[in-house]
Amino acid sequence: MSGRVFRNSQNTLWLFSSLTSPSTTTSSIKFKTTCIKNVFLNRRNVLSFSPKPSSSSSALFCSCSSNDGGAQSITPDAFILTTPLYYVNAPPHMGSAYTTIAADAIARFHRLLGKKVIFITGTDEHGEKIATAAAASGSSPIEHCSNMSQAYKFLWKDLDIAYDKFIRTTDSSHEEIVKEFYARVLASGDIYRADYEGLYCVGCEEYKDEKELLENNCCPMHLKPCEARKEDNYFFALSKYQKSLEEVLARNPDFVQPSYRLNEVQSWIKSGLRDFSISRASVDWGIPVPCDEKQTIYVWFDALLGYVSALSLEQEKPTLQHATASGWPASLHLIGKDILRFHAVYWPAMLMSAGLSLPKMVFGHGFLTKDGMKMGKSLGNTLEPKDLVLRFGSDAVRYFFLREVELGNDGDYSEERFVNIVNAHLANTIGNLLNRTLGLLKKNCNSTLIVDSVTAAEGIALKDTVEKLVETSKDHYENLSLSLACEAVLEIGNAGNLYMDERAPWSLFKKGGDASEAAAKDLVVILEVVRIIAVALAPVTPSLCSRIYSQLGYSNDQFEAVTWSDTRWGGLKGGQVMAQAIPIFARIEIISEEENGGETLKKAVKDKKRKPKPKPQLAVEAQS
Repeated sequence: MSGRVFRNSQNTLWLFSSLTSPSTTTSSIKFKTTCIKNVFLNRRNVLSFSPKPSSSSSALFCSCSSNDGGAQSITPDAFILTTPLYYVNAPPHMGSAYTTIAADAIARFHRLLGKKVIFITGTDEHGEKIATAAAASGSSPIEHCSNMSQAYKFLWKDLDIAYDKFIRTTDSSHEEIVKEFYARVLASGDIYRADYEGLYCVGCEEYKDEKELLENNCCPMHLKPCEARKEDNYFFALSKYQKSLEEVLARNPDFVQPSYRLNEVQSWIKSGLRDFSISRASVDWGIPVPCDEKQTIYVWFDALLGYVSALSLEQEKPTLQHATASGWPASLHLIGKDILRFHAVYWPAMLMSAGLSLPKMVFGHGFLTKDGMKMGKSLGNTLEPKDLVLRFGSDAVRYFFLREVELGNDGDYSEERFVNIVNAHLANTIGNLLNRTLGLLKKNCNSTLIVDSVTAAEGIALKDTVEKLVETSKDHYENLSLSLACEAVLEIGNAGNLYMDERAPWSLFKKGGDASEAAAKDLVVILEVVRIIAVALAPVTPSLCSRIYSQLGYSNDQFEAVTWSDTRWGGLKGGQVMAQAIPIFARIEIISEEENGGETLKKAVKDKKRKPKPKPQLAVEAQS
């Protein structure tokens, strides 16, 4: 049975209710008054909606806006990047970690380009599943949300995630933004009240169309039967924006990426858009609907606005105008493909209704599997990101998932492949190249460079090779092809190792004279290669690259100040003293231990001299 909508009259008294309240601010009165004027001047009856909006681009935006003043726009070349706001019904998993690692690498690359970056992440903390999870753990919803939100922050710290803003949808500033946004959409005539009867997936917190369900009305994502529900809700007139969305995608084919995701979105839209419920009468844990305290705002209508409200976190009086002037529109929403419909269909229509600019790009990446199988607690094959970091370190985790999973496609994890990749690339190709070069420099040159790297590379083809690979990696970073960017940087390491093997400086030192001087120059060339790798790979493995820079004689402040321009050949100077050679990435060894019963247990062990730092115990662990 497909969902059926039965319209009732809509309560719009809330627009007038607080105009004379002592607690109402002047800006709020101005905003509500403007909304009321728009409703009547445009002859839009908020009891219904017109299914045929104008096709002109100007008609996509309503004229009402809050006029508080004082907001400062950020620089035009700013890069605003978001991850999803992660749902806190359970602790963070590898899927959410993967999205955030990728987003962090993209943000770090754009910072290297010298752009003003605002990297937004956070937690989605309202809805039916949250209340249920809190009750199951014996805590209140807000206590549960605080514990889970903290778990995300701890994990992001362990993974070297350098976010700029962390928004919680239980923040008071967020609620203010949601209510103002609701007012704008209401003033546009795009909210009405109706009875709805349909099939509801609790896991997705969404009504489903029967044609998208599996046998026995099972949700294809959660593989559980949907519940038949009937509710009196408020609806958003999504169908009104079908033509507008089609035009947006036609004019800007890069709006949804990769291109095959765009095809999915276009197919959804062409099949016909249906209005969707933006409130819940049966859910108490949420933001109350401004015009009806007996209902709460639908979790997705609430959470999507976190991308905007995050920009108002430092403001005393959060408003849509202040928030959007601080960085909207977003340059990139990086999300999993399972929530593409919300971000590429619902969200743009909502923004059009409220008169706000659309994000520049929505990128839907794939899913992760383990040993070729879908992960799940029932299968006993879950992949816990905090366990991976404790065992292997953040650099290994970040590198493997960004190098081995092409952003956009599905990717698989196996421990054997993980160990082989990080050992071959980080320990051998990059780490060993630096270690043995520094060893030769200490033995033969007292750890001091005899000339600068420009002089040392005169007439050497390796310099041109490195410069071309640097440009290739930059292009891949800009196109969000993180795996190919890693591959290009690794090729720089391979070229450096080949040069080392061909030149054999250890043999030239033994000959003395001019040969010894040539060998000393060769070491400068190789160390310059490694320095460039440290800059070019910094978005992916920031901690590893910091250690490289430290061994090249630079301070931490100097590393933090590098930009992409530092990938140009010529950074190392004559007379520069290198640090003592210490392995920057110890090989991961697999040790087989025969346990009782004859089973084999594989353990990943790092350098025994480097004991892992103890990690803080999280309150959420007791709830899992």
